[in-house]
Amino acid sequence: MNILVLGSGGREHAIVCALAASPLAGSIFVAPGNGGEAPGARNVVLDALDAQAVVAFARSNDVELVVVGPEAPLVAGVADVVREAGILCFGPGASGARMEGSKQFSKEFMERHSIPTATFGAFTDVEDALTYLQKQSAPIVVKADGLAAGKGVTVAATLEEAEQAVRECFAGRFGEAGTTVVIEECMTGPECSLLVFTDGTRVLPMAPAQDHKRAGEGDTGPNTGGMGVYSPVPLVTDEEYALMLSYMERTVTGLAAEGIDYRGVLYGGFMLTPTGPRVLEFNARFGDPETQVLLPRLKSDLLEVMLAVARGDLSSVELEWDDGWAVSVVLASAGYPGDYEKGKPISGIEAAEAVAGVKVYHAGTKRAQDGTLVTNGGRVLNVTALGVSFAQARERAYEACGFISFEGAWYRRDIGARAL
Repeated sequence: MNILVLGSGGREHAIVCALAASPLAGSIFVAPGNGGEAPGARNVVLDALDAQAVVAFARSNDVELVVVGPEAPLVAGVADVVREAGILCFGPGASGARMEGSKQFSKEFMERHSIPTATFGAFTDVEDALTYLQKQSAPIVVKADGLAAGKGVTVAATLEEAEQAVRECFAGRFGEAGTTVVIEECMTGPECSLLVFTDGTRVLPMAPAQDHKRAGEGDTGPNTGGMGVYSPVPLVTDEEYALMLSYMERTVTGLAAEGIDYRGVLYGGFMLTPTGPRVLEFNARFGDPETQVLLPRLKSDLLEVMLAVARGDLSSVELEWDDGWAVSVVLASAGYPGDYEKGKPISGIEAAEAVAGVKVYHAGTKRAQDGTLVTNGGRVLNVTALGVSFAQARERAYEACGFISFEGAWYRRDIGARAL
């Protein structure tokens, strides 16, 4: 069957590569895609936020399944329009995507369904927010309510820093995303992600993964979209995993009880606090870069799983996982997560992929007019390695990183160090 994947990041490249390995896959269209390649896949010019254009393209190209990768089209309701047109779609509708698109909605949902999370307040007026803030203690977290490209969260070490973050939100730093501000208790402990496939009723968990959000080694510096990740996560106990999974199941049950038909991936970001796991956030799609270590470990046919999700019936699906380890290191442009230049020629990917167990996923790349592969984003490449042990996977990933070159390239050299 023909498939249309919406998105342009490393997550989407990993999804496309996994789908291309299915014997059920025909042509795979990626909109807009990037410089990465997969058998049978090609990039197309299509606005992923224009639901009617997505439907028109799907119909004219005999597409039977649309996979929505990023959060923005989900929040915009693209999946709703695709399904209404009679086309199978992997990804929740706008009502379900509010779990990511509105932090206020998500926090209030957790409150309604007794899902442990940080205490919080939500505000639409700057003075009300500042009054609440002065009654709290630092550190404290300030979040723009809506989608802000991963930049709307401030973990403030002082109340003065938090006040500045509040004022910047209401002053329009994040546009419409900051018209409501959520102020949260700052939880402590290691972070961990648990993603699940769901058909709106049933839940199939993936393996836990641990991202590294800070730009600097030792988890210092500004937050990023993620600088590296590994899976599984040895520090997660069986008891913690069982609680995390129970909260994901409770969330899906709660969504259904509220009349929300949620079909796709639900991402739970957890803090493993001294009193047990608590939810930091929900995302309405695959994580990035978590996808780049989860899908290489998935032995089941991803297309079969996605079709079952889209049809609303996971009852006959079981997930099979590779017993090994996966580590992924992000190669970034100079200046990221701040301003950075694009168009830097990239070399060495073929040599990197010659290292045993290594696959390089493209995140911020494109092909120049002469066919040269160049940088086109802050996070440029995800170098993922599989191994029979964590140490082997990590060693392979860093060996492969050493072969890749572009002007200003940098990466954290301590990805997974805490797991050693």
